[in-house]
Amino acid sequence: MKTFQIKGSTGESLLLIGEKIGSLAKYVPADRAIIITDAHVEELYRKKFPPWPVIRIGTGESAKTLDAVKAIYGALLDLEADRSSFIVGIGGGLVCDVAGFAASTYMRGLRFGFVSTTLLAQVDASVGGKNGVNFEGYKNIVGVFNQPAFVVCDISLLSTLPEKEILSGLGEIVKHAAIADIDLFRFMEANTENILDLDPGAIERLVHDSITIKSSIVNQDERESGARRKLNFGHTFGHAFEKITGKSHGEAVSGGMMAAAAISVQRGLLSGAELKRIETLLHRLHLPAAFPVDRRLVLDAVKRDKKREKENVHFVLLNGLGRAVVESISFDDLEKAYILT
Repeated sequence: MKTFQIKGSTGESLLLIGEKIGSLAKYVPADRAIIITDAHVEELYRKKFPPWPVIRIGTGESAKTLDAVKAIYGALLDLEADRSSFIVGIGGGLVCDVAGFAASTYMRGLRFGFVSTTLLAQVDASVGGKNGVNFEGYKNIVGVFNQPAFVVCDISLLSTLPEKEILSGLGEIVKHAAIADIDLFRFMEANTENILDLDPGAIERLVHDSITIKSSIVNQDERESGARRKLNFGHTFGHAFEKITGKSHGEAVSGGMMAAAAISVQRGLLSGAELKRIETLLHRLHLPAAFPVDRRLVLDAVKRDKKREKENVHFVLLNGLGRAVVESISFDDLEKAYILT
């Protein structure tokens, strides 16, 4: 097992790569623990759950709402949860987001931790202290920064995932490599078959390196006022693609990365050869490089992005593979650049 630590303003978070779900009791006050999960995860792993009360939420983005959180509050009241209770979110990114937000706001905050059961959650969604829900069709627009006490990344759980879930996680891993680690990018180029076959050694390397990158950035900038903005590479357009097409988060970010990389080429920051390497890697990993959607719908969604400041958006570009820069770009300039991609 490998461990990382994030030191946030709300506390320290221990990231446990290779730990098992069966070891949860080592990290949780068993007499006060309450599990939040969804029906699908419970069906797969209930036999591995400790004997603690379970609150079930729905599946899909319709479960990531304030109404879902309201139902959790009601269940917590029924269980007589108080400030000594400990919430354990077991599931993918959606479960972790909702569980973390509910825990952070119930009685002004309970302690909580996660068992991440998807590749996306292990490398991104459950790491870094962002907890939130969607509102009026826009992703993560209501939320808090609050670090989980721990995140268990049980690699063995990934073998049950459908291909779409694997691809979603791979999209975020390519992002991490593109913004911060050329060696990880080269590893993915050289090991695409092993990665798609879920070779344990290859997957553990991807999870380890992704968490190394993200935890390092979050430790510098927990609340996304500087360096952490780099983690949004591909997300400005990616969130728009996700909303319009219904594709998974990682697949949508894949298309968003290509748009951002193409704009990086326009601005003389990235070479055409490097852009081609990104496109080739995405194709080899069965990830989309573009979406045939109405560009007016995309640009309208981009203007509602939570990263906007008045008429500008903090947009992440590549200054070569493995190096990201953040520029404040006006929506007019971004629209012109996007039309040329």
